[in-house]
Amino acid sequence: MRPDILNPYFASITDLPGIGPKLARPFDRLLGHEGGARVLDLLLHLPSSTIDRRARPTLSQVEPDTVVTLKVHIDRHAPTPHGSRAPYRVYAHDETGDLVITYFKGERSWMERLLPVGEDRWVSGTVTLYDGIPQMSHPNWVVDEAGLAKMPQIEPAYPLVEGLGHGHIRRAVDAALARTGELPEWSHEARGIGFHAALAQVHQPREPLDADPLGPAWKRLAYDELLAGQLALALVRARTVKAVGRPSVGDGRLAGRILAALAFQLTGSQVAALAAIRADMASGDRMLRLLQGDVGSGKTVVALLSAATAIEAGRQAALMAPTEILARQHMKTIEPLANTAGLRTALLTGREKGRARSAILAALEAGEIDLVIGTHALFQEGVAFRDLALAIVDEQHRFGVHQRLALTSKGVAVDVLVMTATPIPRTLVLTYFGDMESSELREKPAGRKPIDTRAVSTERLDEVVASIGRALSEGRRAYWICPTVEESEKSDLAAAEARFEDLRQHFGDRVGLVHGKMKGAQKDAAMAAFATGETRLLVATTVVEVGVDVPEASIIVIEHAERFGLAQLHQLRGRVGRGDIASTCLLLYRRPLGEIARQRIEALRSSEDGFFLAEEDLRLRGEGDVLGTRQSGFPGFKVARLDIHGDLLTRARTEAADIVRNDSDLTGERGAALRVLLHIFERDVAVKLLSAG
Repeated sequence: MRPDILNPYFASITDLPGIGPKLARPFDRLLGHEGGARVLDLLLHLPSSTIDRRARPTLSQVEPDTVVTLKVHIDRHAPTPHGSRAPYRVYAHDETGDLVITYFKGERSWMERLLPVGEDRWVSGTVTLYDGIPQMSHPNWVVDEAGLAKMPQIEPAYPLVEGLGHGHIRRAVDAALARTGELPEWSHEARGIGFHAALAQVHQPREPLDADPLGPAWKRLAYDELLAGQLALALVRARTVKAVGRPSVGDGRLAGRILAALAFQLTGSQVAALAAIRADMASGDRMLRLLQGDVGSGKTVVALLSAATAIEAGRQAALMAPTEILARQHMKTIEPLANTAGLRTALLTGREKGRARSAILAALEAGEIDLVIGTHALFQEGVAFRDLALAIVDEQHRFGVHQRLALTSKGVAVDVLVMTATPIPRTLVLTYFGDMESSELREKPAGRKPIDTRAVSTERLDEVVASIGRALSEGRRAYWICPTVEESEKSDLAAAEARFEDLRQHFGDRVGLVHGKMKGAQKDAAMAAFATGETRLLVATTVVEVGVDVPEASIIVIEHAERFGLAQLHQLRGRVGRGDIASTCLLLYRRPLGEIARQRIEALRSSEDGFFLAEEDLRLRGEGDVLGTRQSGFPGFKVARLDIHGDLLTRARTEAADIVRNDSDLTGERGAALRVLLHIFERDVAVKLLSAG
């Protein structure tokens, strides 16, 4: 239940004066709430900048192209002649000089009421020189002495959508602030300014710093948002990890057989990660661990050896992947090693149907399958385990927290290992995976050769096609990545199907195609043909981004590289360089190249370190895009900006840990205030956990 004190914050925006159904629509668009923006959404829509209207020079003191507020006497009007495109001019002066005020499409009777001849008015806007005479076009404010007292001296400017002006937002915000009140204090770090007072200071600034992300009011709000996120994670962790774990201690017999079958030695970071995972599994607490590894760093082997520990303890393990291609890829990698060690494995995706599916489900429930690999089909109803000990979730950011919890509910006190091949910047690990311990695989397996990465303009497409032809005739294999599947009216991107047809004109049946809209069996057939060498050039969308492993492929062309994020480019590049052949990555870009895209391509050319590139990606794009949180169900931030407020994260994490240590049920006066905080920033999944016990 939401506390009553929050009702004014969660009221509909249409409860505010002046916002009827017509104006509500652009407000809903602006605030990202189709059919129902609330007062709170409006108050958390903070200014993007401010306009300082405090400068009040005389006309002789005005610096051109600056914002000023001037007191002038209105002399005469020069209306626009009928049919002319000239502006409506109003001539005015002060004791030091003349000013021309211009309006395009100014209507005479309205203009005469706004700027009455013979009276003084204050006008605020940007002054420019036109033929040596100061001119102000479309002043932002025209007021008399009484109006001047109400005009904001520091005016916030907001992100807008069509149909809304700054005036609409300012009036709505003023009304929203008047209708909402101060909330009980929840933070020991608040430093003297309340939540509502901080909102008022940002929206009604008296100094530019009041509405600046570095100012104390904005920092207070950013800290609140980070604290809400960290507290929710800490509460989830307290409920899931401290829910009594069931120790799984292996004897090493299966893991020993797997290690003996490997063609390489484990790297130092693989050994360290495995030791940490086994210690977690052996403890009385449930494991919740994030395993980050760069492309090709050997996460799958660590996952398999972790599963072996659970199986040695007489229990079962499950590995969940976000796509069928990736699930089948894991099966292909794991099955030979598992067979050598005597592990019983099975694959369960949406494609296993009928008798085959029933047989797998029966074997799983009877404990005749040790390790099951699959997609989200694993956590559907009807899937039961005899004794699930370990859930391994690959590419966690493609799944919501709820899906992770759904898989762990298939057993008692299930240990969770989350893997990602997209190295995540440290601040984002704390933000989105703060409920987990973290291990990193930073070393590449021995023998990996560096990938030659080059940027090539699309104007040289013919040369690229010719060089691919030479490589194919030498028996090499290549990927050609396109960003979309088919031409849409809005997009001029090279479509995979059009590129496939084009390349077939050159290379015939040696070209294959795979994209996300194909049926599973078609995708498998296309991948298999490429893996066996039946086709040598695979045209693909980003479905090959993660997990596809064809060591013979040594060239990748990424078309419209400027459209991809840095982490995604790095992922795609990692599809080559997996064998002993020197590999090449060609980044095809269209001119002119924007500054961010140029920096992204430069960063990729300069480094193969996924952890370095992840930090660069965060710097260039912001947190929401890096993790795909815009689409993935992770809450993005409304107020906090990690590039500016990242230093507050550690403080928020420490305070959240302290709260949960002392009052994990959020009882008492402060507990009630903290529940208010969780509702405000929509981390109420944590409140639901509390009420569910």
